Amino acid sequence: MERVMKIASERAVVVFTLSSCCMCHTVTRLMADLGVNALVHELDSDPRGKDMERALLKMLGGRGPAVPAVFIGGKLVGGTNRVMSLHLAGELVPMLKSAGALWL
Repeated sequence: MERVMKIASERAVVVFTLSSCCMCHTVTRLMADLGVNALVHELDSDPRGKDMERALLKMLGGRGPAVPAVFIGGKLVGGTNRVMSLHLAGELVPMLKSAGALWL
């Protein structure tokens, strides 16, 4: 979990993904479309990825899936459902601005 939090604090927006996950692609694409330069960390490319995936699952309350896991301003926001809900409610962009990920 320590490694997850260290990576999550490296940039305003960090998305933990798996390269084969279509929902991970959707979330990273949304961030890019909004103009966010997110750090995308592919767990299947990390030698400690499986441990990090377990830590993310635990952080999400044991409810699967563990990815995508989105951190904004160093805080865990959640996965696809949470990010999309925030976006549809008009709350994602202000959150991104507050974290310094957008300057619009």
